Amino acid sequence: MRQTIHVDAQSPHPAPGPADQPPQRLTEMIESSAATVGIVGLGYVGLPLASAMHAGGFRVIGFDIDDSKIRSLAAGRNYLKHLGDEMTGELASSDRFEATTAFGRLAEPDVVIVCLPTPLGAHREPDLSYVIDTGARIGTTLRRDQLIVLESTTYPGTTRDEFLPAILEAAAQAGQGHLTCGVDFFVAYSPEREDPGRKSHSTRTIPKLVGGLDEVATDLAVRLYRRAVEQVIPVRSAEVAEAAKLLENIFRSVNIAMANEMKMILDPMGIDVWEVIAAASSKPFGFMPFYPGPGLGGHCIPIDPFYLTWKAKEVGRPTKFIELAGEINTSMPHYVMSKVVDALNRQSKPVRGSRILVLGLAYKPNVDDIRESPSFELIELLRDQGAIVEYSDPHVAQTHPMRKRDLKMQSVALSAASIASFDALLLATNHDAFDYALIAEHAALVVDTRNAMHRFGSKMGDRLVKA
Repeated sequence: MRQTIHVDAQSPHPAPGPADQPPQRLTEMIESSAATVGIVGLGYVGLPLASAMHAGGFRVIGFDIDDSKIRSLAAGRNYLKHLGDEMTGELASSDRFEATTAFGRLAEPDVVIVCLPTPLGAHREPDLSYVIDTGARIGTTLRRDQLIVLESTTYPGTTRDEFLPAILEAAAQAGQGHLTCGVDFFVAYSPEREDPGRKSHSTRTIPKLVGGLDEVATDLAVRLYRRAVEQVIPVRSAEVAEAAKLLENIFRSVNIAMANEMKMILDPMGIDVWEVIAAASSKPFGFMPFYPGPGLGGHCIPIDPFYLTWKAKEVGRPTKFIELAGEINTSMPHYVMSKVVDALNRQSKPVRGSRILVLGLAYKPNVDDIRESPSFELIELLRDQGAIVEYSDPHVAQTHPMRKRDLKMQSVALSAASIASFDALLLATNHDAFDYALIAEHAALVVDTRNAMHRFGSKMGDRLVKA
């Protein structure tokens, strides 16, 4: 286990010291867009941020361990389809952008922004390995006048008590132990707020929270992000910014859990939860609609609540409300599975041997983002019961190896014949590209978790089951 190094900057609100004024050189470089910005992790967060920083006038170096991403960026091809090739084309044609797998070059950027995943371990404990390892890499090349910003979602205290010590330990081993945080280099936290596929907002228009380990770090980070983001909101500390990110996502998790529980309660009463939500939404105040589904997907909502419940144990506080929401949401694939079994039984068909097509592998509509998608668990549950399972997703042509699984599947093209060849279609993601009229016409059975087929209810009759 890595030994934590205790430093002065670990105090939640360190007192101003002799270096409580912004460093002139770094400040001027940021203000004039002359600074070089390094983005570590060119995924759903890092790539659009790299584009925004580039648009803000900075020279940008992207770092990633995946050489295929580097090759795609050099060719102007976007491996994140929802962002489009225009973004990567602009980056590829610019002399102010390059991408590399050479982490030894981390000394080159004046600003290093870390945008890496923070998954859960086997027992739902925080896995900070990507963040800690990258902190160590930064430490080995650390120099004066660098601003380092962590954007990865995590629990309060990570930036100060985990990320910074990883930097300092590696710096000491590399002979840079004389460098002091808050004097020679600066560290801040700014939570990512990306929502893949959303058209109403972009990295530039989503307000940015910033909290440093000290006031100087906060000031530098605010100056940086204001070159690329329309509204930047400084907060008192990195811990406030870390906690705010968790609150945002726990708010969604709890309310989605309530919608899921309402669905399971109202269904045996013969009441359509979707109609209930639509009716309640007519109230102009005091209500915000959230919708049920087959489970939670994406990097944030299925994971973030467990980061806070884990951290809360350190201060001896229970998180019953948050944990209950997590239990409800994680149970939804099993609820959907029970609806599939019942629907097939009513057609005198067992699950074993039935051909089932899962519609949608992405976790949300109209994107290729499959992170933590409940569709994967649904496929595995169906296979465990002996079903012959395939999937169709216009945005995900084939599966690829992931941290937890490798399904080795390819998307099935929808046609009248292919739809009719399955005993049931399980609609997990309501992509706009699906031909719902064609599905309604030719499907023997549709189990709909997204209310996407509601227009065809009268036409389909017992062939349509809401789950």
